[in-house]
Amino acid sequence: MDVYLPIANLAVDGLVIVALGVATGILSGVFGVGGGFLTTPLLIFYGIPPTVAAASAATQVTGASVSGVFAHSRKQGVDYQMGAVTVAGGMMGALLGALIFNLLRSAGQIDVVINVLYVVMLGTIGGLMARESVESLRNGSAKSGQRPAKRRHHPMIASLPYRWRFYRSGLYISPLGPLILGVVVGILTMLMGVGGGFFMVPAMLYILGMSAKVVVGTSLFNILFITMLVTMVHAFTTRAVDIVLAGLLLVGSVTGAQLGTKIASFAKPEHLRLVLAMIVLAIAMRMAFNLGVRPDEVYTVVPL
Repeated sequence: MDVYLPIANLAVDGLVIVALGVATGILSGVFGVGGGFLTTPLLIFYGIPPTVAAASAATQVTGASVSGVFAHSRKQGVDYQMGAVTVAGGMMGALLGALIFNLLRSAGQIDVVINVLYVVMLGTIGGLMARESVESLRNGSAKSGQRPAKRRHHPMIASLPYRWRFYRSGLYISPLGPLILGVVVGILTMLMGVGGGFFMVPAMLYILGMSAKVVVGTSLFNILFITMLVTMVHAFTTRAVDIVLAGLLLVGSVTGAQLGTKIASFAKPEHLRLVLAMIVLAIAMRMAFNLGVRPDEVYTVVPL
């Protein structure tokens, strides 16, 4: 089923794009990530220009996050107070990211920067996830189940002033820590088309020290609002959002998010993380390979 994408200026198989959306939605429900960190590189592999892939993936992540937030909210798994602070930081980060995006685009380096960022981020995150998953499997599920009780926020977070109580997360920390985390995620979302969950979830657990039962839902809550803002910024500034591409991805992702939530309720977290780590590392290696290979078309004309 061929579908023409007006902004990307090419025809694609609509069923392939929908299937990609389903996979992204499943990741959203299982891990609390928007899935954009996999959607964008896969779209690039499929032939979508990197700028269009990043902008449209951010739009699609919004739909996947809506479904995931509702599912976790029913289980009391969202800390709305913490989410509001990270969203405020994310909005500032998104606006800063838009400035960086336009500067790189005017210099003709945005495609290269997007690819390099993905290689570095996916390689790092995939390696850390794989190591943690293997260690958890070696130690046994009984020992890994005791980890959340030992988790504490980072000493640097403890030294920040103006502490607040985040009751649902079980924390008494400064809001400056979550605010800075939100700024970083906002910049990444603008530049890479990611929801930022692959960075935010580990940071909430190991830096902020949040309760594991609210991390996924709170991460999705943050992703929801940040990707909405990023979509609007892209639409008015870069004009790289392909609504047809985003719509096809949304059709699959909303369904996939519900499936992912069900999978997360009975699957072993160690096994899921290991599978995700292998996928992430494979994509990072493929993108690193593409950076070193001479392209078929050395010069490309992209409509503005």
